[in-house]
Amino acid sequence: MNQLLAHIEQYKKEITAIKISSKEDLESFRIKYLGTKGILKNVMGEMKNVPIDQKKEAGQLLNEFKLFVESNYEALANSMETTSVKDKSNLDITLPGQPLSVGSRHPISIVHNKIVQIFQRLGFSVAEGPEIEDDWHNFSALNLPENHPARDMQDTFYISQNPDWLLRTHTSSVQIREMEKGDLPLRIICPGRVYRNETISARAHCFFNQVEGLYIAENVSFADLKQTLYFFVKEMFGTDVKVRFRPSYFPFTEPSAEMDISCLICDGAGCSVCKKTGWVEILGCGMVHPSVLDNCGIDSNKYTGFAFGMGIERITMLLYQVKDLRLFSENDVRFLRQFTSAI
Repeated sequence: MNQLLAHIEQYKKEITAIKISSKEDLESFRIKYLGTKGILKNVMGEMKNVPIDQKKEAGQLLNEFKLFVESNYEALANSMETTSVKDKSNLDITLPGQPLSVGSRHPISIVHNKIVQIFQRLGFSVAEGPEIEDDWHNFSALNLPENHPARDMQDTFYISQNPDWLLRTHTSSVQIREMEKGDLPLRIICPGRVYRNETISARAHCFFNQVEGLYIAENVSFADLKQTLYFFVKEMFGTDVKVRFRPSYFPFTEPSAEMDISCLICDGAGCSVCKKTGWVEILGCGMVHPSVLDNCGIDSNKYTGFAFGMGIERITMLLYQVKDLRLFSENDVRFLRQFTSAI
């Protein structure tokens, strides 16, 4: 009994002297005195050593000690809460808050959306398709049969699991899928990411974003194609930009052309970007080849159409005068932050 009294008095002195300054200190107090292996439980365990005739008195002492420990814990907890509120009351709420960084759309997304909006005003709707394609939709239906030399123009990523599967090299595959549906007339643009096995440099990447357009109906002519693209260029780059068409070759269009605009960097005077010519190529286009129409079940004697395709990165580089294609995929916030005002 005397030993129990001595332990209780010792612990009371320790508890009375305790000062805490953090929630961690408060938690340490709780674990030390009120925990499952704490001092209070150990003191309660000494009851078994008290003689029977003294157990009633010892029980009262232990209950008083338990209340003493719990009340001191509550007092310390209240003290911590009061201190916290007091600290908060010293804050000057009239001071300006921490500035929040403003996000922005990626420049590719900005230009992508602008291209879509321009062609939607001309009645084009947006069509999308899978990025993993089969040979038919990516090549054969577009008048590029197996071993056709034009396939060498596009170095392709093939899927090793099935040699007929590949990462699409252009969004022309979406045009084929839409033409196969047979819903005519057809006026669509097909934006999306495409893949080609190219060496990464300032002017090339193994993936890039593309927008292709297609219009099929009766009596569609090359004049319709030219006026559509004239409208696009004026809306995208302004009315002062000059445009020219050059004959070219694509297996899925005939006749075919490349479309150039006057260089936005040097205003046509000649610079390293336009290779001293004053002109920059922005897209390829042409009248849909009759064989492509026939491959998709469309009567080439009744319907004609035009198609065009452009790289969104190329348009973005010209619009914002970015000279390195790799900047678009490096996710450097110092570069992307420049386009905050362009949302």
